[in-house]
Amino acid sequence: MSEAAPKRRPLVWHLFPTYLVVTVASLAAVSFYASHTLRSVLEEGLAADLELRARLAGHALAGPIERGAYEETNRLCRELGAETGTRFTVALPSGRVVADSDEAPEAMESHGDRPEIAGALGGKAVRLARVSPTLGERLLYAAVPLTRDGGVYGVVRAAISMEEVDAILGEVNRRIAIGGVLVALLAAVVSYGVSRRIAGPLRELREGAERFAQGDFTRVMPSARAQEFASLAAAMNGMARQLERRIAEEVRQRDEQDAVLSSMVEGVLAVDGDQRVISMNRAAGRLLHVDPDTVHGRDLQGCVRNAALLRFVDAALSSQEPVEAEVELAHPRQLFLQVHGSGLRDGGGQRLGAVVVLNDVTRLRRLERMRRDFVANVSHELRTPITSIKGFVETLQDGAIHDPEQAQRFLDIVARQADRLNAIIEDLLVLSRLDQRGEGEAIALQPGRLAPVLEAAVETCRPAAEAKGVTIACSADAGAMAVMNATLLEQAVVNLLDNAIKYSPASGEVALSAARDGDEAVICVRDQGTGISEADQARVFERFYRADKARSRALGGTGLGLAIVKHIVQAHNGHVSVTSALGKGSAFTIRLPLAEGAEAAGRSEGIP
Repeated sequence: MSEAAPKRRPLVWHLFPTYLVVTVASLAAVSFYASHTLRSVLEEGLAADLELRARLAGHALAGPIERGAYEETNRLCRELGAETGTRFTVALPSGRVVADSDEAPEAMESHGDRPEIAGALGGKAVRLARVSPTLGERLLYAAVPLTRDGGVYGVVRAAISMEEVDAILGEVNRRIAIGGVLVALLAAVVSYGVSRRIAGPLRELREGAERFAQGDFTRVMPSARAQEFASLAAAMNGMARQLERRIAEEVRQRDEQDAVLSSMVEGVLAVDGDQRVISMNRAAGRLLHVDPDTVHGRDLQGCVRNAALLRFVDAALSSQEPVEAEVELAHPRQLFLQVHGSGLRDGGGQRLGAVVVLNDVTRLRRLERMRRDFVANVSHELRTPITSIKGFVETLQDGAIHDPEQAQRFLDIVARQADRLNAIIEDLLVLSRLDQRGEGEAIALQPGRLAPVLEAAVETCRPAAEAKGVTIACSADAGAMAVMNATLLEQAVVNLLDNAIKYSPASGEVALSAARDGDEAVICVRDQGTGISEADQARVFERFYRADKARSRALGGTGLGLAIVKHIVQAHNGHVSVTSALGKGSAFTIRLPLAEGAEAAGRSEGIP
């Protein structure tokens, strides 16, 4: 299985994001650099200012420190801190804090390990920013040494919070961000416009190519301003004109060919040398039970599962002369095909494959089989009583006529065989009349209830049932109605009841019912007899067909009763079916359509 094609995006969404990303990245880089530079400048300026404050504080505090007046030093330190908003701290070379503008010096630990103080004790001014362990916030420190005679006798440290710097930088960054967003939006609009301007002609070319691919040549591609796009549009317009002419010619030829093939009753199948399907018309698709629209280019063996037909196609491909044969298809229904095959050649005489013509002769074969079966069955059915009559007549002629008792017995047998002959002839005449009516003579039909028809049929068959001890249970819905010929329908029901009684065991029961099922009236005759095999169920309605030939003749049947039922039901525009299982009995069902107005007619007659 091929992998799914990746999802494609329009060209504008390839160009526009690139432009936008480059613009945003540039703005971000510039903003970061500007913010970083501003922070450095601000911190450097603030640090210089802080160092200056520390030096000025050192000049003011130098005297008290030299005298050891640490209380005065601490007082001055607090005053200077309050006036300048700066925290001042004075530490001795030992690291001891003797003055602080914010904290009590005696509570403060040694500051000798502080990096700015340690650096200032080395004789140099130190500036740095770090987190104060005492306050827990980030501070900017500037420490200057107090020297005398080349020695350091103290350090004055000034410190301010970085919150001021952070506040200034936050405001600046906010303004930079707002400006960056505005610039990014402007860049996005410009980038999108440029991208659409580039992608627009390509989109028009694509849409034009899609119209050409769909067979729409009425609109030409517009000429673009860019030379490259204009040349491409002109080339595609020229190609479209050529395609239009060629496609029109191909369509005309194909339509003519399809019209010829589609109008043919015969199936036409063309294959190449490898038995791949080149063409198949609708008739061939129906015969072979495949969809002609889906088999083009496929291997014939994957479409047709009939070995005889595949062998014939192979023979047609290998033979230099036309071939002919008859092929039987068994699935999904039995068909007999007369097939003709010959070589398929191109205009230059080169052999391309083979063409096979399929002619459905199923109906002819079935008619031939029915004719043969009918002649054989009629001959057999008539021969049996005629042979019996002839034999007993000859016996009488040979002297048995002089024995009154034997003569009477033989004459009774002759009479029974004559009655059987008469029954066969009467049934044949009934079938003949039904055939004539089916071919054109109309049968008078009118709406009526089914109950009286069933009751009349039961009364007709009751003597035979009582003689065998069979019970007939009849039930009919009061509203069960059909458009019918009561006399013919009664005859059909009588035939079904007669068969059910014959094949039911002694003291058995036959159920006769009538009901309405949707838009149909349903009559069902169910027995408890020997049943009919599945193979015989499809043929029991054929003339003279017997599922159990020996028993049927022993019971006196003509073999035409079910055929008469079938023809009567067909004359009523209905259908008859059988469901059965060996040893479990049979159920024959007649379904008749309900004509419009049947219910109204029933109500007008007082039928509930």
